[in-house]
Amino acid sequence: MTKKDFWLSLCIILFISNSLLNAQSITESNRHQTKISPERLSTYEAFLKKEIADGKIPGAVSYIMKNGQMVHQAAYGFSNLDDKTAMREDQILHIMSMTKPIVSVAFMMLYEEGHFFLSDPVSKYLPQFKSLKVAKDVNAGLEGETEPTNKEITIHHVLTHTAGFSHGLGGTALDNAVSKALYFEPQKDIESRVNTLVGLPLVGHPGEQWYYSASPDVLALLIEHFSGMNVADFLQQRIFDPLEMKDTGYNIAKESQNRWGPVHNYNKEGKMVKSEEQLPIEGNTVFGGTHGLFSTASDYMNFCQMLLNKGKWNGKQLLSPKTIEIMTINQIGNLSLGPGQGFGLGFGVTTDVAASRSLGSKGKFYWNGAYSTYFFIDPAENLIAILMTQVQPYSGYYATVFQQLVYQSLVD
Repeated sequence: MTKKDFWLSLCIILFISNSLLNAQSITESNRHQTKISPERLSTYEAFLKKEIADGKIPGAVSYIMKNGQMVHQAAYGFSNLDDKTAMREDQILHIMSMTKPIVSVAFMMLYEEGHFFLSDPVSKYLPQFKSLKVAKDVNAGLEGETEPTNKEITIHHVLTHTAGFSHGLGGTALDNAVSKALYFEPQKDIESRVNTLVGLPLVGHPGEQWYYSASPDVLALLIEHFSGMNVADFLQQRIFDPLEMKDTGYNIAKESQNRWGPVHNYNKEGKMVKSEEQLPIEGNTVFGGTHGLFSTASDYMNFCQMLLNKGKWNGKQLLSPKTIEIMTINQIGNLSLGPGQGFGLGFGVTTDVAASRSLGSKGKFYWNGAYSTYFFIDPAENLIAILMTQVQPYSGYYATVFQQLVYQSLVD
């Protein structure tokens, strides 16, 4: 080896060594800044890959942001098992009940403009809410005896699912009748669906129970009442455009329909397959608050960032920090939707970590969707996590294990 070759080789070795040291220091720096371990996060990734390999979910999109940095952003498996189309990060999916937080935020924008008080009776704005009836026996269905409500339903009741309405998911005879009337009978628009809802008996008196319900549809109709706009246009102008949620809406544009991910279910043999029946992706006219929106993990992350940033995103203030504060604290007193869990104005809220029997923080807020989409926001940890697949029926298992595996990746 000539002297020139020796020095050239030495320079190359030093350059490579320095590059490796720099890469390592960058990794350590990111780990220090984000306080999340890539090694521990790999446990979460391995779980998702195994669930797909075992045929339990078709595919998934996962986004995690910690301390303002995206620390996990990936798509796994398939969006369509029929033709083995790969899941994309920008896959447009049914978010179902993850519509509820968006509509609640939109509604609170109108609250900030002074259109109403939370204590107002809904009948002040929608006269059909006068003289509602409560079922004496929910197992008697629509044929059972009823009695008048002992108080009027307020806007606060509607926002907190304490009005006494049902979502048709409880399994009682009345729940089954509500489900059939709201979702299996044709509805022209949101006013039609709300009028159907108020024509059915309530499961209980206002304020006396937390009962998961179609109340956000009432919020949607009130948005139209106060704004003079249909809900789709209001959301577009006030939330989707400012937050650059370009793929979120009640219908999917023709040019984007190739990115739609259909829902899957287990067939009679227990195999995961594309569902025979699919909700329409265009032509929808019921712009509801309970469900109906399509979105992507990226779009929903923008929405979540705004919430975590106290109403601000990319220089725009969509809601006051004080409004975000009251939306994300427990508003239902001693009522509960589960151990250690309360409810704010549109979000589930963790009130007692020990009672929840799971990893988390007091003040974490969250919600999920019927086709197995999930998100949570933890202000104490400056953390946002989103997991989306398309599977029915809904499984609370993934909501729990998703949070468990994300939280275990946090480090000091």
